[in-house]
Amino acid sequence: MRSFCYPLLVVIALLLLLPLSTLARPFVLVLTPEDLSDAGAQSSDSAADGGDASDWDEFGDSDTKPDDELDPGSWRPILDPDSGPEPATEDEAVYYSGVAKVIAAASSGGPRVMEEAASEIEAAATAGNPHAQSALGFLYEMGMTKERGKAKAFMYHYFAADGGNTQSKMALAYTYSRQDMHDKAVVLYAELAEIAVNSFLISKDSPVMEPVRLHNGAEENKDALRKSRGEEDEDFQILEYQAQKGNAAAMYKIGIFYYFGLRGLRRDRAKALSWFLKAVEKGEPKSMELLGEMYARGAGVERNYTKALEWLTLASQRLFSAYNGMGYLYVKGYGVEKKNYTKAKEYFEKAADHDEAGGHYNLGVMYLKGVGVKRDVKRACNYFIMAAKEGQPKAFYQLAKMFHTGVGLKKDLRMATALYKLVAERGPWSSLSRWALESYLKGDVGKAFLLYSRMAELGYEVAQSNAAWILDKYGERSMCIGESGFCTDAERLQCVHSLWWQASEQGNEHAALLIGDAYYYGRGTERDFDRAAKAYMHAKSQSNAQGMFNLGYMHEHGQGLPFDLHLAKRYYDEALQHDSSAKLAVTLALMSLWVRKNYASSFLVDMIDSLPEVYPKVEAWVQNVIMEEGNATILTLFSCLLTVLYLRERQRRHAAAAAAAAPEAAQPLLPNEHIPAGPH
Repeated sequence: MRSFCYPLLVVIALLLLLPLSTLARPFVLVLTPEDLSDAGAQSSDSAADGGDASDWDEFGDSDTKPDDELDPGSWRPILDPDSGPEPATEDEAVYYSGVAKVIAAASSGGPRVMEEAASEIEAAATAGNPHAQSALGFLYEMGMTKERGKAKAFMYHYFAADGGNTQSKMALAYTYSRQDMHDKAVVLYAELAEIAVNSFLISKDSPVMEPVRLHNGAEENKDALRKSRGEEDEDFQILEYQAQKGNAAAMYKIGIFYYFGLRGLRRDRAKALSWFLKAVEKGEPKSMELLGEMYARGAGVERNYTKALEWLTLASQRLFSAYNGMGYLYVKGYGVEKKNYTKAKEYFEKAADHDEAGGHYNLGVMYLKGVGVKRDVKRACNYFIMAAKEGQPKAFYQLAKMFHTGVGLKKDLRMATALYKLVAERGPWSSLSRWALESYLKGDVGKAFLLYSRMAELGYEVAQSNAAWILDKYGERSMCIGESGFCTDAERLQCVHSLWWQASEQGNEHAALLIGDAYYYGRGTERDFDRAAKAYMHAKSQSNAQGMFNLGYMHEHGQGLPFDLHLAKRYYDEALQHDSSAKLAVTLALMSLWVRKNYASSFLVDMIDSLPEVYPKVEAWVQNVIMEEGNATILTLFSCLLTVLYLRERQRRHAAAAAAAAPEAAQPLLPNEHIPAGPH
């Protein structure tokens, strides 16, 4: 008999997951009964105490590795000079020198500095340095001082990944997934997701830099950028002043900023510890929990499981998430006399009873592996689904493993790849987004474009969208470097098209519209109505009203889609249903349909069909002639003169009419005239 996590359709909205993207797009996982394997056959009859946590990596040791070990060869030492160790070899020193020049060239150095940087990186790559090979792959991918070539980019990333460069592994995995080579992509994403998961907190989800989309459609996303600048949040100096005056909540916030390196601060575990200790003196429970975390991991302090348990126990009196940390210590037997799975389960259940996602996740792990309980994959699946609904990234990781291995869920490498990718994007390499955003906010558009481009190559949809938008908006100011010198218009259009296309593949409907327009009008590519229709269809699938309207227009004119007035009307109506502001455009389109249906061979249809050709010419004339600065001034003055003359003429006519009416009203009665008597 088939066992199901839920008997009916299960929909999990994977919220709060993306480090750089959804706030890009919410990812929706739909599980049908066909997706769920025979969990009952996988349940064991082991005794409740028969499990062993030692072979279960989700309850692995809480070793804290520095980011330089988790993300070797990252650009962190250049972007944050005090954060990384000195280069270990001469090749590594040459590599970092080259990266520093790449960043300098993007900011203000220009093509000459970029050429020097490329030479140094290529020299280090030839010597076998995997991180230099990764950077060289990026230069070929973007066509910076190199002939743009995906084959060479792939080759260098392949060798770099083989040498241990995690960012090249991300780039390779993304390339494989785009080509539907999920058997290869899933292996790389699984490895990267495991690295990301091991960097998460024990008790609860780690706070991360929220992904910020620089634009909202065609306009700058001013609200999000204002919030990023701190204009809608407490200023750090004010927060620090409040903390110094004894505000426990402010102390905790500053401790968090230093612990994770948020709000533009350099990560400093010692300062974080200091602020947490001050906060706990005021009885602040979240600081107690973080202190327990720090002592359990040995992060900024000497590892001490006994103290970790003490702090977590204190925090649990007011904070239910702390029960997860306590349960972890009992599972591992750290800071207690011996392992006690029963006690651990009690603590996890307490957390779960208070809707703590970590509690659901940990219970799922126990039932999946039979740690202290009878193995029950069906029950484990239920717990993971509940945790995923609450945004627990470790639960996404578990669901990915279940899809990958076919344990509890029907084996599905495509779904496993997608879920692993979402978790992997929370890895330490995602810190590039913080420096990219800071650069943009400081006005260093070139540096922001470079960093977003690097993340775009790793598969981050928000970064792809941001990089494309910067090129579109700032043009030459984006400091785009091409094969020889600054990007030509053709190189810039090609890069923009590639970035928007990648973003559209990952669900960005605005990007899909732009790609559709590029193919429809032949901007930066050959005109292709079929591909335009495909892109608009993708936008329509994201409930985009403009995409629906465009599909209706293409059906009306038989461009890239069959000539079908009924389907055209359906798409026009659907566009209006999704966006009321489209009422005028839809009304005009429906009038066009009516004319086309009832007067198919009249001059009116020819006139309507000629509008797309006439409009650009009129628009260009207005832009080039009327809106030219001198002409605009003259036309404005001329319009003002006409207005004054019109008003004076109107006043003169009113005065003349009043003068003519006045004598007639005052004229006396003639002798033979009399006023007729009124009715009685």
